[in-house]
Amino acid sequence: MKYIELVNNLLKQEVNKYEELVLFGQNISAGSCLGGLTRNLKVKESSKVINSTNSENSLCGFGFGLLIGGVNSILFMKQLDFLLLGIDHLVNTFNIIRNMDEIKSKASFTIMPIIVDNGYQGPQSSLNNLSDFCSIARIPGFTITNNLDAKRIISSELVKPGFRIICPSQRLFHEEIHEEKIDFVNNDNTIFQYRTGSNVTIVCFNLSFSYGAELSNRLKKEGISSSLFSVNSPISSDWGKIIEDLKITKQLVVFEDSKSVNTNVDTLLNHISKFCELNKKIVVKREINKDWLNPTSDIIEIKYNEIINKLS
Repeated sequence: MKYIELVNNLLKQEVNKYEELVLFGQNISAGSCLGGLTRNLKVKESSKVINSTNSENSLCGFGFGLLIGGVNSILFMKQLDFLLLGIDHLVNTFNIIRNMDEIKSKASFTIMPIIVDNGYQGPQSSLNNLSDFCSIARIPGFTITNNLDAKRIISSELVKPGFRIICPSQRLFHEEIHEEKIDFVNNDNTIFQYRTGSNVTIVCFNLSFSYGAELSNRLKKEGISSSLFSVNSPISSDWGKIIEDLKITKQLVVFEDSKSVNTNVDTLLNHISKFCELNKKIVVKREINKDWLNPTSDIIEIKYNEIINKLS
């Protein structure tokens, strides 16, 4: 199954569970339905699906207004960059709401913008890092990278009291989903562990899980066992499980595919330096060159063999 089919199916299952749920966004039940993300979403008779204008600031205000009124809602947005137009509500309106006990848990408001990271689209797709939004007001946020985190995050967070942002990746839309098993997930659904090994710890940030999974597969062929983690939230997490693993492996490989300088990687690395001494640390980040605002590929060329040689 393709990634987009999986996420769409999970959304259809989840939104059909609720009474008085409002789904809204530009062309969410018309045209391409956001590339298939919102295709054929069916809701109960007491709920509504609204094809809105593309006035993102007003739409964010509408969602927060519904939350204040006790109505659950989801705003689907075709591009993360467009959420910049609603930044006043993300900061000021959200801060006011969560400071008022009588309304902060009255209902649910979720914004689901697509991270346009498939490349070749120029400046309009230059923003691929959810932490640029979440850090400004400590907004709960989640990225979706594979079948298991999608199931867990959508079922637990999509219509949960309060406000959050959940982002699928356009780059992954037509990729076959990764079949994994979960060894561990924390209570906040921000750190997932898929494999447990004794030689190296791999930690993937933002939407880089596929790179880490590929490295883990290649290491296994070389007789090197690896632990594989995905950090699905840009907000700092409890790093305890990763630290425990590193105390065994003593070797760390980090993948971060963001175009931003505002990332969660440094928080983890600083935390590691306080509690664990490593024999090897490899950090793989996107190289930003002078052409980064031009239409170029968003795929990171990973030198897997070089990484494996360093770990052997």
